[in-house]
Amino acid sequence: MTAGTGGLTHFDAEGRAVMVDVAAKPETERRATAAGQVMMAPATLAVIREGRAKKGDVLGVARLAGIMAAKRTPDLIPLCHPLALASVAVELEPDEALPGVKITATVGLTGRTGVEMEALTAVSVAALTIYDMCKAIDRGMRIEAIRLVSKEGGQSGAYRAA
Repeated sequence: MTAGTGGLTHFDAEGRAVMVDVAAKPETERRATAAGQVMMAPATLAVIREGRAKKGDVLGVARLAGIMAAKRTPDLIPLCHPLALASVAVELEPDEALPGVKITATVGLTGRTGVEMEALTAVSVAALTIYDMCKAIDRGMRIEAIRLVSKEGGQSGAYRAA
């Protein structure tokens, strides 16, 4: 399973990209949570909170975009396995202290490979959707700090970010 190039599993002994063979791995419950944020001007955050964005419900559309993105991860990242996701939850929290929107995505399934990439993709696309829906009023928004927060299940066990 672990291939030859420095312990990276997506390369064979000759350094060629390969999809990891997970057929022999047992199915286990797996869950991953990722987070990120979109920083913006206070006035932009007010537009989002008050539902005044011309393109509609920014947080509702971003939540849906994140869920859809998690389901399409193998179409975006070449060596990701297509997975039958059991759950995808995307939470968006306006935060005046940033100012901006905090994004958290949690993805779960019972399977042979993890869902970290699906959680990270959900956060990334939700953030991009917020940017798209508000760029007419704030081109200076910044997408920041997208990271894996935690994962459970699989051979490598649990992980929690510091």
